[in-house]
Amino acid sequence: MRFMVDRDVLADAVGWVARALPARPPSPVLSGVRVKAVTDGGGRVTLASFDYEVSAKVDISADVEADGEILVSGRLLAEIAKLLPAKPVTLQLDGPKAVVTCGSSTFTLLTMPLDDYPALPALPSAVGAVEAGLFAAAVGQVAVAATRDETLPLLTGVRVEIEGENLTFLATDRYRLAVKELTWKPTSPEVSRVALVRAKTLVEVAKSFGHTEEVQVSLTAPGIADIIGFAAAGRETTSLLIDGEYPQVRKLLPDSFEISAVLSVPALIEAVRRVSLVADRNTPVQIAFEEGQAILNAGAGDDAQASEVLEAEVTSPISVAFNPHYLLEGLSVIGAPQVKLLMNSATKPVLFQGQVDGQVRQDYKYLLVPIRFTV
Repeated sequence: MRFMVDRDVLADAVGWVARALPARPPSPVLSGVRVKAVTDGGGRVTLASFDYEVSAKVDISADVEADGEILVSGRLLAEIAKLLPAKPVTLQLDGPKAVVTCGSSTFTLLTMPLDDYPALPALPSAVGAVEAGLFAAAVGQVAVAATRDETLPLLTGVRVEIEGENLTFLATDRYRLAVKELTWKPTSPEVSRVALVRAKTLVEVAKSFGHTEEVQVSLTAPGIADIIGFAAAGRETTSLLIDGEYPQVRKLLPDSFEISAVLSVPALIEAVRRVSLVADRNTPVQIAFEEGQAILNAGAGDDAQASEVLEAEVTSPISVAFNPHYLLEGLSVIGAPQVKLLMNSATKPVLFQGQVDGQVRQDYKYLLVPIRFTV
């Protein structure tokens, strides 16, 4: 095997594939990236990784002199490619070793046995496509609410609901709920599917494909090993779905609210950041809503304290306390210049929705459970 490729093209491709590698692979070969070069079609190189759960594959054009396939350390190859000089890179097989040459730099890598490497899953049948920018924004708005606690595997995922042209993402960590609805282009107007996808997988896909025009979404047919796939711009990734029954989170959304308040999102974010400087992770930020204003307070007693007053449109007085981290994460992805808070009491979940020119956006909902506090 021998091929030559542009340094930036190789670094981008191997860097993306290597991101899917497990931090602690159960087998040494699963730390590898498979590199396959073929002369067909003017020369093409395929790089791939797989850990039995997540796969990643990318095709790049290259000047291929000899066909071949190798398995080498993915992270090492990624680090090397990233730091090579801005010149063409040659990669060739020399016995049991792979030799990378770029300008005056030469690296020799040991190869791993290809026979021990698992076969990559095929990309399932496409169920639809979504504009990449909308997809990336939607994932960003919902993934913040998925838990990072691996002892609750169901809640580390994002529930993806497909009903014809409607695509919905939902996530919860028991303290908050995020719901995002958007339209997309299904392969069939009658398509109806539900999938529970790892939030970290969706985040990586959104980062990788966000600059493309369109992301194709694929799902295996019901009854087959549950796999979801994403493809765009010559890149493909698949992931096993999370198995289990996701909680009925829609029931958490109240049918009506008695109190509302409207604030500037940038002003509220900055105020929360300032007053939360005196609060540790277990100390809430209290917001007292009064006529025409919202008073933010943090800290109490002999500890450091902070207070700030913001303009607000308030329908009725109420005081609510929030985890500042959860509050900031929701506000940061609200996607609107104003936020409308809908409340019933100081202890009931509060709904956050973006507002533009006096119109409340219904496509995104962020529900946050307040923290009980004593005055």
